[in-house]
Amino acid sequence: MKKLVLGAAFAAIALAGTANAQIQEGNWLVGGHVANIQFTKPFTIDLSPKAAYFVKDNWAVGAGVDVKYADGSETTWSIAPFTRYYFNTNEIDGLLNHGRFFAEGSAGFGGKNEEVGEKNSTNGVKLGIGAGYAYFITPNVSVEGLLKFDGYVGGGNKSGNGDLNLGVGFSIYLPTRTAQASLRDQQ
Repeated sequence: MKKLVLGAAFAAIALAGTANAQIQEGNWLVGGHVANIQFTKPFTIDLSPKAAYFVKDNWAVGAGVDVKYADGSETTWSIAPFTRYYFNTNEIDGLLNHGRFFAEGSAGFGGKNEEVGEKNSTNGVKLGIGAGYAYFITPNVSVEGLLKFDGYVGGGNKSGNGDLNLGVGFSIYLPTRTAQASLRDQQ
């Protein structure tokens, strides 16, 4: 029993240390959301791939693409660079050692075209801001939830349009050689 408790304590300490290894400067983030719940529309599923590079510890800059077709009622598209900042666990009172809260902002080109009712369309600039949580199921893979508002401003028969979305997906953190060495040292 004593060996089991000591083994569990060692595993918890090792996993808590690896929650920092993925989001180091020089690493890559590749992922996307596979489920997207819009609070202004019924449940929809779309694929939203994204990739980012960690320019500093906890701070990633990248780009994402989103194409969605919902039940013949709406088509949404975007190509947008984004930035994401992961909060240190001590910045959030050490909450949940196996994950990190993050804030994300994006600005790019996009459009939202509704095909029912008034058939509103807005194509032009897409701006987004949101907050999320990445839970690390392995040292290099996380399950993410992101609550984000996306607004569209531009041409079409409606000058502005927007949605509040809850995205759920996976991300893979690809370490550089320096980060790989650090990860090996912690294990």
